[in-house]
Amino acid sequence: MTGKLDGRVALVSGSGRGIGREIALKLASEGARVVVNDLDADPANETAEAIRAAGGEAVVCAGSVTADGFAERFVKTGVDSFGGLDIIVNNAGYTWDSVVQKMTDEQWHAIIDVHLTAPFRILRAAQPVISARFKEETAAGQEVFRKVVNISSIAGTGGNAGQINYSAAKAGILGVTRTMAKEWGRYKVNVNAVAFGPIRTRLTEGSADGDSTIKVEDKEIKVGVNPDLLSQMERMIPLGRVGTPQEAAGAVYLFCSPESNFISGQHVICGGGFTI
Repeated sequence: MTGKLDGRVALVSGSGRGIGREIALKLASEGARVVVNDLDADPANETAEAIRAAGGEAVVCAGSVTADGFAERFVKTGVDSFGGLDIIVNNAGYTWDSVVQKMTDEQWHAIIDVHLTAPFRILRAAQPVISARFKEETAAGQEVFRKVVNISSIAGTGGNAGQINYSAAKAGILGVTRTMAKEWGRYKVNVNAVAFGPIRTRLTEGSADGDSTIKVEDKEIKVGVNPDLLSQMERMIPLGRVGTPQEAAGAVYLFCSPESNFISGQHVICGGGFTI
């Protein structure tokens, strides 16, 4: 039995942990050869090893998606390692919350950079490769569809108090999605977005005392949703619970599969029926 993504080359940013890891594993399980990225090399290597252990192919491109030159290196890794580029999933990111009067310029720019500027740079770096492949395939009489899936959030579709930076970035990526669908339609590239609702990850599972943090480069960032608030939110989800990273990955896979070949410029909310 063959996978629906056999031979396809997929770049998945932020795929060392959480939802990104599950996206990489899901695409690999369908035959894609995956370029795994994480800010830190160890989790990226762990994801790549898990893919290889299951019989798939994966290489690692570690580093910050916001670093100068990263986008070009990410694309080059896919081309040099696997000879092409077929799927891009712009997933990397984190939250750094505050109400507007307390939010610093550093917080604002950090979140805009990782969720909006980094995907822009990756898509810009990918354009010459995609254009060249399209011309080769057209000359050979082939119609080959490629996929871009940008990750958004219900904070971007409906706003969320305390997250003006994150909400702005996640709303912005929807504009990127619609624009790139129009620009790259001529290359047979489907560009869509998945907006996540409540998904159980290290960014949402906070401690009862509210002291959960993650380390991003040299910064300790407070993360997590208060368990009582998360429980209240869960009761508002029509399907009755918070989603899993595997379910989130399934939503992304839908837009990577051949069945989505005539869907472009769209977004779907993966939130169990919950919206804000």
